[in-house]
Amino acid sequence: MRYIQQVAVGRLPELNVYGADYPTKDSTAIQDYIHVMDLADGHVAALRELFTMEKIGCVAYNLGPGHDASVLEMVAAFEKASGKGKIWHL
Repeated sequence: MRYIQQVAVGRLPELNVYGADYPTKDSTAIQDYIHVMDLADGHVAALRELFTMEKIGCVAYNLGPGHDASVLEMVAAFEKASGKGKIWHL
């Protein structure tokens, strides 16, 4: 998302989208995006749990929001929010 943001605010002229051959509705990759504050909260929760456990082990947690978006869906959201036209090319 960092590059999308830079294009949306004018720091970069356009976004290069690589990989348009995925078996998805717009042929771009699907990803589960997470906000950095949600990731930080997850780390704090894991540390709290670690200090309250009697037995330390290994536990995996999914911090993703549970809904994914394709690369072009994310680009379209930034285009709409920024008011810019098409900001990407393959």
